[in-house]
Amino acid sequence: MKKSSFITLILGTISGMFFAIGMCMAMLPQWNAFMPGCVLGIIGMVFALCTVAVWRKMENKAPIKLSGKLIGTVLLGIAGSLTLGIGMCFTMVWSNIALGIVIGLVGILLLLCLIPICIGIK
Repeated sequence: MKKSSFITLILGTISGMFFAIGMCMAMLPQWNAFMPGCVLGIIGMVFALCTVAVWRKMENKAPIKLSGKLIGTVLLGIAGSLTLGIGMCFTMVWSNIALGIVIGLVGILLLLCLIPICIGIK
């Protein structure tokens, strides 16, 4: 394993733990810790951004340049993830199985659209 991959693994694990614990704290009313949970979630996101920057630096890659395609791709990923999550909520939380499955499938299709956008079709 390369040194850059190991560092990325460690930083990614730390960021994921902070984010997951923060979201649990924010979303579970029994814990009564919404604000500390939001702070931990933000710390996890900052660690994730730092992980990307450190990995790119260690691999001697150029910094990420913002473009219209990049912003559109990120927005499509966010929309697909949220749509899939809403479909899961309809199915599991609100007991509306038919509508939840349809909304979830739309979310999956949106996420599948990311493959040709990011990788391309040859």
